[in-house]
Amino acid sequence: MTRIKRLNCFDIPKIRKMTEYLGNDDSDRFAKDLQNEAIRILHSHFPLKYKFLPESYVLLEKDEILGLITILPTMGNPYKIMITRLIFQNNLYDVGKQLVEFVIAKYGAQGAVSFSVTIDNSHDELFRLFLDGCGFRHCSCENLWKIENFNAKDYNPANFRVCQNYDSGAVSELYNSELNNLYKPALLRTKNEFKEPFFAGITNFYKNRYVLEEAAHKKIIAYLSITTADNTNFILDLSINDGYDISYDEVLAFVYKEIGSRKSNFYIFFKQKKYTNTSEKFEEYLHSRNFNCIQTQNVLVKDFYRPIKQSENVLKVFLFGENGIAIN
Repeated sequence: MTRIKRLNCFDIPKIRKMTEYLGNDDSDRFAKDLQNEAIRILHSHFPLKYKFLPESYVLLEKDEILGLITILPTMGNPYKIMITRLIFQNNLYDVGKQLVEFVIAKYGAQGAVSFSVTIDNSHDELFRLFLDGCGFRHCSCENLWKIENFNAKDYNPANFRVCQNYDSGAVSELYNSELNNLYKPALLRTKNEFKEPFFAGITNFYKNRYVLEEAAHKKIIAYLSITTADNTNFILDLSINDGYDISYDEVLAFVYKEIGSRKSNFYIFFKQKKYTNTSEKFEEYLHSRNFNCIQTQNVLVKDFYRPIKQSENVLKVFLFGENGIAIN
C-alpha cells in the first residue's frame, strides 16, 4: 500500500541514499536543504496566503521511499506554486505523476490558481509526464548563458540604483508589457512579486534587485535581479523597455562592479526569457559576444480557470472603421 506524507527528519537518510549519485558536495547540500524543510513544522500549518518556504512530500510503499516532490510558493503571490524538485526511483514515472497530482489537489484546495515547473530540454520523458500525464501546457523556454571573456573595464557601468518596494508597481508594468501576448495569461506578475519579501533572509537563495531610470522623467526602463544560492554562481535576469536603446555591455559592467566589490572569484550567467519581446535582440547580442548557452529549460504551467458559460445564438460582430456589421 502506498501513501504520501510530509517529509520529516527520519526520511533524510533514505533520501540521501537515493541521491548519492549527485556527488559529495551536491548530495550534502541537497540533504541539508531537505533537513531544513523537514524541521519547519510551524510553517506547514500556515494558511497558503502566509506560506513562503519550500515544502516537501514523499511517497512510500511500506517503509520504502519511492519518490519526493518539493513545492515553493511564489514570493509575493503564494497562490502561484512552483514545483522545484521531483525525484523518483528509476522508471517509476507513475510515482512522479501521483506526487504531482497530490500537490495540485492539496494546494488547489487551499486556493492555489497556478502551478509551474521548468524542465531541462534533455529530460524528454519528464517533459511528457507533465504535459501528457498531469495536464500542464508548454509556454516557452528559458536559456542560461555563461558569461566568459568579458572585460568589464572597457565599458561604463549602467546607472542602476537599488530597487525599492515603492518601485514594484512600475516594475510589474514593465515586466508584463514586455511579455509576448501569447504567454501573458500564464506569466503575468503582480507588483507584490517584485517587492522585497519580509522573510528574505531565511530563504535558500539571495537576490539583489535594481532599476534603471530614464534621466528626464524618472521612468523605470529596466529591471535587473542578481540571484545566487551559493555566493559563487550568480544568475542575471533582465527586463527592459524595448523602446529604449540600453547597452547590454553596460549592464554587465554594472554587474561585475557590484559583485566584484565583494567577491574575487565568481561566475555569471545571463537568463534569456524566450517569451519576451526583446528575446531575439538579446540573443543576437549573446551570440555576438561568443557567450555559450549551457542550459535550455522548458516552462510548463497548469492554471485553474473559472469556466464561463457559453451563450447560445450569440451574434458575431465585425467592425469596419466606424461602421458595425452584425452577422447571425
